[in-house]
Amino acid sequence: MIIINGKIITWTKPNLILENQAILIQGNTIHKIGKQDQLLKEFPAEERVDAHGQYVMPGLICAHTHFYSAFSRGLAGPGESPAAFPEILDNLWWKLDKALDEKGVYYSAWVSILDAIRHGTTTLFDHHASPNFISDSLDVIAQAVSESGIRASLCYEVTDRNGVGEADLGIRENVRFINKVKSGQNLQGRLASTFGLHASLTLSNETLEKARMNNPVGSGFHIHAAEHQVDEYDSLYKSGLRVVDRLKQYQILMPNTIVAHGVHIDAKEALLLAESGAWLTHQPRSNMNNAVGIGDIESFMRIGVKVCLGNDGFSNTMWDEWKVAYLVHKLVNRDPRRMNGNIVTEMAIYQNSKLATQQFGLPIGSLEEGAQADIIFVDYKPFTPLTEGNLPWHIIFGMHHSMVTATIIAGKMLYHNGSFISIDEDEIIHKAMEQSPAIWNRYLNQF
Repeated sequence: MIIINGKIITWTKPNLILENQAILIQGNTIHKIGKQDQLLKEFPAEERVDAHGQYVMPGLICAHTHFYSAFSRGLAGPGESPAAFPEILDNLWWKLDKALDEKGVYYSAWVSILDAIRHGTTTLFDHHASPNFISDSLDVIAQAVSESGIRASLCYEVTDRNGVGEADLGIRENVRFINKVKSGQNLQGRLASTFGLHASLTLSNETLEKARMNNPVGSGFHIHAAEHQVDEYDSLYKSGLRVVDRLKQYQILMPNTIVAHGVHIDAKEALLLAESGAWLTHQPRSNMNNAVGIGDIESFMRIGVKVCLGNDGFSNTMWDEWKVAYLVHKLVNRDPRRMNGNIVTEMAIYQNSKLATQQFGLPIGSLEEGAQADIIFVDYKPFTPLTEGNLPWHIIFGMHHSMVTATIIAGKMLYHNGSFISIDEDEIIHKAMEQSPAIWNRYLNQF
């Protein structure tokens, strides 16, 4: 196809806003960007997709999410509300994940993916848990990825909280799936994998060592770290080391590893992350919801930590994550100069793009020749000048996900003018609704 009549935001460095130019997509990649009249003359037989003056930009990327959390929407456990993060884990997430069966896993993935496609998020890094359905669970999620057209990196969350046997099953599921993806079953670059670990506080030394020994060469880990103080104190109790130091000891940190949160790491831990080349993901909406605090993200970035932006299972409306990141650091520090729009852009655009490019082995997250054709149309009508320099603030204060009118992933139109293409949204939502009462009952029966 040739995308015409759009204002093209490239998100290259330097970022460019191109007018009177068109994008030629061949297969799953951007083949050429050039003057519109010239491209139309050169490729007259190509399908034309008219952007009607909308902004055309790369799809959004989410560096850390949880599809399995989808059925928590509207769910409340009995008794008083949890007073702190450990109670939230025990009362909500560690009971909800046990309530998931095969169909629950499948439809929790599907509804999350629908939410992403509708709102312009084209690449997601999922961290999965379903203790009563471990073996082949990643294949079930991969089936939804395959059928939908989304781009996703998957892993299974290894934990000792349900015993050594389930931890071993989780290890085997990661190894099996990683090897499957490495063998070429990667949906033509739309599927990637990491080795999932829950968090230091639910992992014994023995399980960390097993994970290290069994991880296929070249595969990074995906783990939560220091989301709450309890993770640090648990690690000190178990090993005499802080969380990141402990992960380094077991060779978990590497350039392909994703470390989520890092709210309570100290300066030395941040330096260890920077030296290892691991990625740190920031999820401010989740941190606020769980009242765990906010990491010193600007300092981490100054040290050299590669910080990305995720959502931790919140809605796949990544501009909402931008807005919260922009605001909460100002509030916490009582300083309106903190976390400016360029820093948010560095995380959400440039570092997320680098992470996706590394994990999938394909150029993702920019509009330039040779890059993957992951593209969205945004029906934004600015009433003040929009330039390369002030674009982050237009996004933070002006753009909304309801303005996304088209989503293209790997060169395939999945959503256009408010409708899904070749996806039966109503049927998927209906099937998910059929599953939810049984999942909620299994959840409530654990109290």
